[in-house]
Amino acid sequence: MKQMKRYVVIIFVLLLFVLPGNLFPQSSGYKVVNKILIGGETKWDYLSIDTVMHRLFITHMSKVDVVDLNNGKLVGEISNLNGVHGVVFAYEYGKGFISNGRDNSVTVFNLKTLKKIGNIKVPAKGPDAIVYDSFTKRVFTFNGDSKNATAIDAKTDKVIGNIDLGGSPEFAVSNNHGKMFVNLEDQSMIAEFDPKTLKTEAKWSVAPCKSPSALTIDLKNGILFSGCRNKMTAIVDTKTGKLITTLPIGTGVDANYFDPVNKLIFSSCWDGTITVIKEYSPTNFKVIDTISTEKGARTMAFDKSTDKIYTVTMLQGKNNSKEFGILILAK
Repeated sequence: MKQMKRYVVIIFVLLLFVLPGNLFPQSSGYKVVNKILIGGETKWDYLSIDTVMHRLFITHMSKVDVVDLNNGKLVGEISNLNGVHGVVFAYEYGKGFISNGRDNSVTVFNLKTLKKIGNIKVPAKGPDAIVYDSFTKRVFTFNGDSKNATAIDAKTDKVIGNIDLGGSPEFAVSNNHGKMFVNLEDQSMIAEFDPKTLKTEAKWSVAPCKSPSALTIDLKNGILFSGCRNKMTAIVDTKTGKLITTLPIGTGVDANYFDPVNKLIFSSCWDGTITVIKEYSPTNFKVIDTISTEKGARTMAFDKSTDKIYTVTMLQGKNNSKEFGILILAK
């Protein structure tokens, strides 16, 4: 029997060396491959990719820059805005929506021409994150100062109502089947609400995760990845509301993204890192990589058509000057 156990151990060790490397990846393979200097306004927030026109939307305080990802050229801007945070797209209506935190409004624009076509007053204070729910065809703003969310009909641009969240919301996601989830930053919780009835249905603790900010979702398995400001990501089962585990990330996270093809979770952080977590199964996760970017690169966007990551910050320009620009990461 002892001899048999010895053989089993030897075989297992040998298998670790001969099995394909992608079953036990040591890194994501991602690195910074290029940078684009675009200059201009130095403050920024969320990034969004228009997957139809293949353009990157970069939010600043008073405007949104639009970059053609096919050639890296700045092709337009949406200006005269007031405290911009995020941009979302309703492709079926040919419109985009921009959250303005300083004047409690949403700017509506034509996706093709980038021309403004309307302005919606939000009956709340401090709209920050903005999300489009394809299930209800509604745009949701998440209003940090009034601790609620506002629903807007994407077709008519009419405000439908507010959802009382009972906590200060940060980023949110939809499961595209009648459920939405939002980080409550001041409570270290995630709230689940119905985007049709506008009712909060549950709240789940993400402790020991504190100040949850970034959020992304594995739609197939119903798993949330909540990036927190105390240098960890909380992984939560949406079916039970239970915390599966927490894993370490960098300092100052502001964006998470789940790549469903490669089962990778990316967390971009202010300290100039992107942490990569591998999902081996719905209950098994491991940090496999920490990618160096540049200080301040806390938000990002993932291009599903190319598997490239885009992040922005101040970069080294000509004559050792600092210039606003884009970092491109790829395998």
